[in-house]
Amino acid sequence: MSKIAVIMDDMFEDVEYTRPAEAFREKGHQLVHVGLEKGKEVTGKKKTARVRIDESVTDASPADFDALFIPGGHSPDNLRAHDEAVSFAGKFLESGKPVFAICHAPQLLITARALKNRKVTGWKSIVQDIKNAGAEFVDKEVVVDGNLVSSRQPSDIPAFVRAALEKLQ
Repeated sequence: MSKIAVIMDDMFEDVEYTRPAEAFREKGHQLVHVGLEKGKEVTGKKKTARVRIDESVTDASPADFDALFIPGGHSPDNLRAHDEAVSFAGKFLESGKPVFAICHAPQLLITARALKNRKVTGWKSIVQDIKNAGAEFVDKEVVVDGNLVSSRQPSDIPAFVRAALEKLQ
């Protein structure tokens, strides 16, 4: 089964992490939580989910993982202020390995300058940011463009999970 890096920080959207994570684990995939500080506990913005960071992004390499999952919420915006997180996400997308991005997650990929000429969706408040990054915004519950799977919001999670699991087969 696949080893999935989950890059996250405080204020992630709880359900955009918990529901896909549960689905990945049910199919036997391993999740490794990557963040700014190994051992730190990060909390979802609704405070219903807490996650301990397994590995610092400074020590993580895309070569060590089969896929990358970026939950939404404020976490991607927090992460994009850190060069190591931006570099990790950008290199992952360039690697051709699957990248799963929901809601505000494209913010991290925008900062990595990795979305040019890609088709992507995301939360309505970042539509113009996606376009300014040189990507084509598609207003659908899930958009699959090569190795990138993106969704807009919590109501899209079932379609997001289905498409992500297909990429992991």
